[in-house]
Amino acid sequence: MIVRQFIGWIRTAPAGERAEATRSLARAWLISDLSEDDRAAAEGALLMLLDDPSPLVRQAMAEVFARSSEAPAAIVQALSLDQPSVALPVLEHSPLLIDADLVDIIATGNGEMQCAIARRINLPASVCAAIAEVGSAAAALELIENPYAELAPFSWDRIVERHGHLAAIRESMLVLEDLPAATRVALVAKLSDTLAQFVVARNWLSADRAGRIASEARDRSTVNIAARSRGDDMRGLVQHLRATGQLTAGLILRALLSGNVDLFDSALSELSGLPQARVSALLHDRGGASLQALLVRAGLPPSTFAAFRVALEVCQETGFVDTVGGAARLRRRMVERVLTHCETDPLAAEPLLILLRRFATESAREEARLFCDELVADEAIAPVHHELIAA
Repeated sequence: MIVRQFIGWIRTAPAGERAEATRSLARAWLISDLSEDDRAAAEGALLMLLDDPSPLVRQAMAEVFARSSEAPAAIVQALSLDQPSVALPVLEHSPLLIDADLVDIIATGNGEMQCAIARRINLPASVCAAIAEVGSAAAALELIENPYAELAPFSWDRIVERHGHLAAIRESMLVLEDLPAATRVALVAKLSDTLAQFVVARNWLSADRAGRIASEARDRSTVNIAARSRGDDMRGLVQHLRATGQLTAGLILRALLSGNVDLFDSALSELSGLPQARVSALLHDRGGASLQALLVRAGLPPSTFAAFRVALEVCQETGFVDTVGGAARLRRRMVERVLTHCETDPLAAEPLLILLRRFATESAREEARLFCDELVADEAIAPVHHELIAA
């Protein structure tokens, strides 16, 4: 009886009053102890109100039903397909929307609707993949910052591919501690390419020089990232490097000259097709023949074999580093010894010598920076030490 009167009244009431009345009716449907007849009549009235010309009415309904698992499913479905001002709370919160509904809305909705879905709690991998594939940059950013989103590795890669040139996307991803190493390297590559294009467009550097500087920066970052990677993360990184053409002899030599044996072993295992345990055993064979056979199988240039052999000998003499910082920096003694040998080797190609000279300069500068940092640290500690003694 009350619902019948409501339907008669609402036909002529102002939009604001209709919205408040609709809000009250929706709440009554959820929490009041209505008879079956009144409940059916209330649902019918609410369904009718989906056609109300004022979005205020539908917004009121959406706000009440958005978080409820007891809301009428047909009404929630209709509200999710309404204009954004109505649909957003339902898209962000309703537990009644299934994954297929969300994926369809991501494909057909606008950026606001995609962002609302990206903020949902317990967002499954399939929905995350849809946002990564077709979502706007703003939706991708919401997804990255959603701690409840379940992103598969390929979704991370797709976001980098589509939006990695945007600083906000890169910054949000790089601060994530559990970001896959392969994705982190892909982000660095995007940044390097963006910076190279910028300086070339401004005529600050030639395209060749900008490309070389970007490539060297990318390799340094890759070794740095690899120093923090282990197990499956390292294997995924190496596979990514190979797929993108970055697993070059120069990068592998840089890894060895930095004492990063994990990256060196993983790279040779990936290129040769041999298990990593077998690669490690061959590398520790002091005869040298096993190393050359391994490098040949890995497809590395013969002109680099001597450099790899000498670098490995120095590593075995001095020991491999076991710190993240140590495995990310070129070791000056190793670089200089390899360079000295290759400068007297008639088989050493000029590009290799140029690369080694750059490594030598880089390692010398890095060692000087570390030395200066230590001096500054000692100067800061010394007064405190004297004060303690005086006290």
